[in-house]
Amino acid sequence: MRDYIEIGSSPFDESCAQVGDAYYEMKSKIETKAYLNQLNRMFPEVLNSLTLKFSIKTFQHDFGPYKEVVINYDSDNEKEYEIVISKIDKNIPSNWDEEALKEIKTQTNILKGIKNDNAIKL
Repeated sequence: MRDYIEIGSSPFDESCAQVGDAYYEMKSKIETKAYLNQLNRMFPEVLNSLTLKFSIKTFQHDFGPYKEVVINYDSDNEKEYEIVISKIDKNIPSNWDEEALKEIKTQTNILKGIKNDNAIKL
């Protein structure tokens, strides 16, 4: 059966966009995409799998929808479950890697250019 485990919207020791913040949707999209890419770099077995997959899922909250990266897997596949639990879940990063930081900076600068508003703090 297809299932997923929530991983988060960013590495656990990093600040992240908060529901209700100005431009939350755009900030969250940038951060979760960078996090998904970082996790794919860290866990190449996911990219090489036909059924394991990191994705971004939107959840509902009293204050509005929010996004998180999840790992999708087949709960009937014991090998996949072991990868998810023993390798991925126990090795979630605490900080952004250099590539993720560059990606966030690049995407934020593009967003600032689109908004053409120097007052936006991303």
